[in-house]
Amino acid sequence: MLTKKEQRLRRARQTRIRIGKQDIARLSVNRTNLHMYATLVSADGATVLASASTAETSMRSALGATGKGATTAAATAVGVSIAEKAKAAGVERVAFDRAGFAYHGRVKALAEAARSAGLQF
Repeated sequence: MLTKKEQRLRRARQTRIRIGKQDIARLSVNRTNLHMYATLVSADGATVLASASTAETSMRSALGATGKGATTAAATAVGVSIAEKAKAAGVERVAFDRAGFAYHGRVKALAEAARSAGLQF
C-alpha cells in the first residue's frame, strides 16, 4: 500500500512524463504547510529559468506583518510574480505541473493568477 506522499509523487511522475513529450517550458508548483513555490523549468528540463515563492524576503514583506505564505492570497501573489519573471525570460507558453497536488485551493489560485498575468497554459 502506498502512502499519501508516494501516491502524490507517482501522479507527479506521470504528469512530468506527459509534459516532457510536449517540448515546452514547465511551470512546476510545490506546496508545503508554510509556503508556496513556483519554478519555471526549460523545455529540456536542465535549466531553471525563473522561480518565485512566499519564502523570498521581498514576498514576505509584501504579505504583511504576519508573512503567512500558506494562504490563497499569498499563492495569488506568487502566481503574478512568476508570470512577470517568465515574461522577462521570454516565455509566454508553459505546461502547468501541479506536482501531484489537487487542482484546488492554493494551487488553483496560483494557476489562475499566472493566467491572468499573461501566461498561457
